[in-house]
Amino acid sequence: MLVLPAVVGLAFLVLPLAGLLIRAPWSTLLQRLAEPQVLEALRLSLVCATAATAVCVLFGVPLAWLLARLEFPGRRVVRALVTVPLVLPPVVGGVALLLVLGRRGLIGQWLESAFGITLPFTTIGVIVAEAFVAMPFLVISVEGALRAADRRFEEAAATLGASRWTVFRRVTLPLIMPGVVAGAVLCWARALGEFGATITFAGNFPGTTRTMPLAVYLALETEPDAAIVLSLVLLAVSVVILASLRDRWVNSP
Repeated sequence: MLVLPAVVGLAFLVLPLAGLLIRAPWSTLLQRLAEPQVLEALRLSLVCATAATAVCVLFGVPLAWLLARLEFPGRRVVRALVTVPLVLPPVVGGVALLLVLGRRGLIGQWLESAFGITLPFTTIGVIVAEAFVAMPFLVISVEGALRAADRRFEEAAATLGASRWTVFRRVTLPLIMPGVVAGAVLCWARALGEFGATITFAGNFPGTTRTMPLAVYLALETEPDAAIVLSLVLLAVSVVILASLRDRWVNSP
């Protein structure tokens, strides 16, 4: 009795992807990939997604350690707030970023008046928007790895005289490295596909803030074949990411 709805659900998920492959302009695919606007959007997407992932690793790993290892009042509330961007509509996230980091925002106006730094509608604004929506993926993955790690190794290193920083750097970090790598990969993939927060907070300017998802949206109105080509690139990246993490998910207890 479950086979029929399972097949319908599978078809619902697979058929749109199959339609993308069927309607792709394969004969002119390489030519379209070499177009300046496509290469520009691809370069900007790769640079911004990589930079956003670096920001997430820099701040997300300590945040995950805080949630996994320290007991403090309101920890559940903090954990809930960290995961809010997972369910928050990206456009709402972009609006929230504008209210805080915009030119008239709570922090943005101070940054502009004191340091002359303006984040909205800049490439740095793209990185900020992508990091905002992608960091929860890293935090959840690293926190899970920290909770699963055997703390006896850390305790043994501490009894031998290692400092807390040495224990973290030489013992804890190698133990949780698979979780860090998996979280960073998911974070990078999420940042690469970010649309709503980016267009709301950073705009859609060629060469500055127009990443691949924004280029897909724009090309869909004027040049559908170019939109399909860009979509295929994003689809290929997603498949590679999922395939690389498959063993971690399938073999995990």
